[in-house]
Amino acid sequence: PMSTHHAQENVLQRVLQLPVVSSTCQTLQRKYSSTKESHPLMASVCEVYERGVQGAGALAMWGMEPVVRRLEPQFAVANNLACRGLDHLEEKIPALQYPVDK
Repeated sequence: PMSTHHAQENVLQRVLQLPVVSSTCQTLQRKYSSTKESHPLMASVCEVYERGVQGAGALAMWGMEPVVRRLEPQFAVANNLACRGLDHLEEKIPALQYPVDK
């Protein structure tokens, strides 16, 4: 486990920092980039979709902000529980600490 002090931790950030997850994300990013470089038409389509997703994400965040603020205490409790669960998984599954290729 990374820490027993969960108040400041974000479970999503912790999951993304696990070597097995971060190495998988890096591999997917490299594949995505190489596909875009190899196929100019695919790159054009991907760029349009990327801009659309960014715009939709920003709009969703703006619209959800009041709800998120109202539910912040519940999110904090859920995050704390998820961090505890992640601690347990890290103890029981050592493979999470290794990159995918290992």
